[in-house]
Amino acid sequence: MREWFVIPWPFIEWLSPSLVLILGALLVPLFRGVAQKLILVAVPALALLAVLDTAPGTHASFEFLNMTMTLGRADSLSLVFAQVFAIMALIGAIYALHVGDAIQHMAGLVYAGAAMGAVLAGDLVTLYVFWELMLLASVWLIWRHRRAASLAAGFRYLMVHAVSGVLLLAGIVLYYTQTGSLGFDAIEAGGPAFWLILLGFLVNAAVPPLHAWLTDAYPEATVTGAVLLSAFTTKTAVYTLMRGFPDTDLLIWLGALMTLWGVTYAVLANNIRRLLAYHIVSQVGFMVAGVGLGTAMALNGSAAHAFAHILYKALLFMSAGAIIHMTGRTKLTELGGLYRAMPLTFLFYMIAAFSISAFPLTSGFVSKTMILEAYADHQAALVWLMLSLASAGTFLSVGLKLPWFAFLGRDAGLRPREAPANMLVAMGIAAFFCLYIGVQPEWLYQQLPHQPVDYNAYTLGHVFWDLQLLSFVGLVFFVLLRFLTPKDRITLDTDWLYRVAAPRAVGWIHRHASVAWRNLLAALLWSLRRIVSQAMRFHGPTGILARTWPTGSMVLWVAVLLTASLLLYYI
Repeated sequence: MREWFVIPWPFIEWLSPSLVLILGALLVPLFRGVAQKLILVAVPALALLAVLDTAPGTHASFEFLNMTMTLGRADSLSLVFAQVFAIMALIGAIYALHVGDAIQHMAGLVYAGAAMGAVLAGDLVTLYVFWELMLLASVWLIWRHRRAASLAAGFRYLMVHAVSGVLLLAGIVLYYTQTGSLGFDAIEAGGPAFWLILLGFLVNAAVPPLHAWLTDAYPEATVTGAVLLSAFTTKTAVYTLMRGFPDTDLLIWLGALMTLWGVTYAVLANNIRRLLAYHIVSQVGFMVAGVGLGTAMALNGSAAHAFAHILYKALLFMSAGAIIHMTGRTKLTELGGLYRAMPLTFLFYMIAAFSISAFPLTSGFVSKTMILEAYADHQAALVWLMLSLASAGTFLSVGLKLPWFAFLGRDAGLRPREAPANMLVAMGIAAFFCLYIGVQPEWLYQQLPHQPVDYNAYTLGHVFWDLQLLSFVGLVFFVLLRFLTPKDRITLDTDWLYRVAAPRAVGWIHRHASVAWRNLLAALLWSLRRIVSQAMRFHGPTGILARTWPTGSMVLWVAVLLTASLLLYYI
């Protein structure tokens, strides 16, 4: 008889980076002060060492309810994501050292561990467990901001991702009934399972029109929580798309739409973290488009861009978080002239801004151009043009608009101190990676899933095209500067449907349904009263049938009835 739960010895021999982070989170509330800070740094550092020590292959497989579960499927695809997740967990922990909220620290470590577990999962059930754990941990990074807006945004975030989880679970169940397998590899196109699993992944990837949860929730998160949120959820979704849905044509157009959707709304944004959140949508669009193309170069480009994006986007959110932490202000219309008071934060921000804009010698250049080159080789001119326009829009809003109105431009009279030392150290580490990968792209390329990587980002064509595009965008910005001044207004997005339209629709339906119900009850009561009135007319105390008739009348009517009966009988 087969055992229902068997754990082999390799589970003990392999140190799971995911469990290191999750179990390490349980230690945080047991310590205070310096000891707690040491735990916060030591746990992700140990997880990073565990990732670097993980050999390719399958680790920690066991039987559960006659299903084979695998906690550690280590190959070139999962390891490149696991490595950058571990680096980001360490940077995020350092950035948050000044925070005295143990719940927030625990949520951050569990969130990072769940994301790590998802990319190392070797089967769909294990993936689903970590997928849901990511949600349960990450929502606390929003709620711990302890504001009414954060509480509401957290609940909306929870509801949207609960739908994602239900879709994913339904797809897994159908996939298992159809194939008898829970292995997580490329899923054959067609059928309900394919579409349900894909839709579950697309929600977490923030693909329009399913993206508004991100731009709604991330600006309402804690200063340190937003840094971690920018790194894990969407990139875990990118990994799952690379694993399960490579070469899916639909993703090409969804990814291209994402790039333009994000930059368009970012140009209109006034809240600095909402502006950066829209650029998560845009940059993830490059990755999704690469997955959809499905060539070796495109998939390598998506993996490389995910790696680079996690670091430069975290640096952008750390810089924005430093501004909010030191000034208490979140809107461009309230900021200006901060380069004088926060020069290091300004320097680190610009390194990240150049990286996301794909300036040569930065990480974004050596990753984003790989995706563009893949489309150029495929002669997909329209998609290449859409991605190039998105690159221009990225520099316009992140590389020019935000630093001009927050750090440069008019002086708002703010004179805050520079960010705390731990924040600056974390930003410095992320900035180092942004520059190091840009200067030494081979370090990243040798970790990509499809080897060998036959790509050189620093050709004259790539460099000159990029510099021309960015120079033109810079010229346009300063010519149209007065039209690009941020406005303190609300920009409607698809979240309007469930934040405003849906409540109004429910209210309208409730009001009209209430009126219809009252009218229906009134009609029923009127009919009932008529029936009772007629019954009382004949059967009531004064009704016809209740009266006393004379004996003669009774005899007459009896005779009439008998005569009628005899006539009917003989006829």
